[in-house]
Amino acid sequence: MKGIIITCNQAYYDAVLLIMDRCAIRGFTFWDEVKGRGTKRGEPHYGTHAWPTTNSAFMVVTDNDKAANFMKQLHELDMQTEKQGLRAFMWNIEQTI
Repeated sequence: MKGIIITCNQAYYDAVLLIMDRCAIRGFTFWDEVKGRGTKRGEPHYGTHAWPTTNSAFMVVTDNDKAANFMKQLHELDMQTEKQGLRAFMWNIEQTI
């Protein structure tokens, strides 16, 4: 199993869900409003007057065979509008209950 956390501009919500559906990934946890800024480029998402946008975050745990394709499709989405901001991190899940 793989764990994937995705932080992205709130505008990506529907697009991420569509990718999950295409990859047959059902379960996820969602945080509606998270704040931050990217490490390389893009604008900060602080929810302030100066930087009014915010991010959202998804946490997904899925089978190994679905994870690589999911990450590939997330990367393709990010490349379409890089300044909006989307980051995904994947790690091994040792056990679930």
